Amino acid sequence: QVQLVESGGGLVQAGDSLRLSCTASGHTFSNYAMGWFRQAPGKEREFVAGIHRARGITKYLDSVKGRFTISRDYPKNTVYLQMNSLKPEDSAVYYCALTPFGTTWDAAGMPYWGKGTLVTVSS
Repeated sequence: QVQLVESGGGLVQAGDSLRLSCTASGHTFSNYAMGWFRQAPGKEREFVAGIHRARGITKYLDSVKGRFTISRDYPKNTVYLQMNSLKPEDSAVYYCALTPFGTTWDAAGMPYWGKGTLVTVSS
């Protein structure tokens, strides 16, 4: 059973930084993609950043480009999201997702999800 466990959320002030972590376990996929999505109250879940394990190709939501960086640690099966220059509009529950298939980073197409970690950015 695939499990994704996120950590690193919290309450910060605008301009601060946070690093989210997501560790995957319980799978034997040789190649997969992992990404971060977020959902604010009353809004749909949206893609934030993603990375392909083998090729290391990354993709970002336009509004976080230059502020957020996604990276991976092979041996630890862990993906990180470094978030700098945080803004109040970044406040949301951040979810980690994994797919062993090709992906266009559509939330509906991601088969495995973590439970989420809350990020709150005060102004």
